[in-house]
Amino acid sequence: MLSIILYTLISIFLVSIISIIGITVFFTKDKQLPNILLFLISFSAGALLGDAFIHLLPEAMEEAIGITVPLAVILGILGFFILEKIIHWRHCHLPTTKEHHHPLATMNLVGDTFHNFLDGIIIATSYVVSVPLGIATTIAVLLHEIPQEVGDFGVLLYAGYSKRKALMMNFLISLTAILGGIVGLVLSKNITAFSGIMIAFTAGGFIYIATADLIPEMKKEIAIKKTILQFLGILCGIGIMLLMLLLE
Repeated sequence: MLSIILYTLISIFLVSIISIIGITVFFTKDKQLPNILLFLISFSAGALLGDAFIHLLPEAMEEAIGITVPLAVILGILGFFILEKIIHWRHCHLPTTKEHHHPLATMNLVGDTFHNFLDGIIIATSYVVSVPLGIATTIAVLLHEIPQEVGDFGVLLYAGYSKRKALMMNFLISLTAILGGIVGLVLSKNITAFSGIMIAFTAGGFIYIATADLIPEMKKEIAIKKTILQFLGILCGIGIMLLMLLLE
C-alpha cells in the first residue's frame, strides 16, 4: 500500500507541475503556437481514447461486476457533462483572443478545482488496480493537462491577472489533485468494488472529453496538412497507450 501511495503522490505532483506550462506560451513564437497546440490536442484525444478502450475498460470488466461497468461509463459521460453545465467548466485549449472569449476567471478557477480534484481520484484508483494502469492513466491525464493549462493561463491573463499571479493560481489550484488522490485511496480501501466502478467512470469521462471537447475543436480545422497532423497526433496518442501494454 505504501508503494501505491508513493506512486500516486509522485504522479499527481508531475501532473500538477504541468500548470507552469502556461508561462512557456510567452517564449513561443505566435506562428508556431497554433501548430503546437493543434498536435497536442490531437495527441491528447488519442491518448484519452486509447487509455479508455485499451486499459481502463478491460480492467473495469475484471474489477467490477455485471452491469455496473456500462452504467459507470454512462455515469462518467453524464457526470462530466453536468459538471460543464453547472460550473461552466469547459476544456478550452486555445489561447484567449478577441474572437475566442473565455468564461470569467473565477468560474474557471472553480471548474479547475473540481477538475483537478477528480484527476487525483482517477490517478489514485488506477494505481490501486495496478501500477501499469496507473502509469498509463497518468500519461493520459498529463497529456490533456498541457493544452488545457495553456488555455487556463490565458483566461486569467484576459481577466487582468499578472503573469506571476496567473501562474501561481494555476499551480495552487492544481494541487487540489493531491486531496483527490488521498480521497481516492481511502475510498478504494474501504468501499468494495470502488476501484472498478471508478475506473469505468473514468473511461466514460475520458471518452466524453475526447469526443465532446477535443474532437469538435479539431473539426474546425479543415486544411489538409493540418488535418493530417491531427490524424497523426491521434495515432501517436493511441500508439503510446498500446506501448504501455508492454509494461503489463
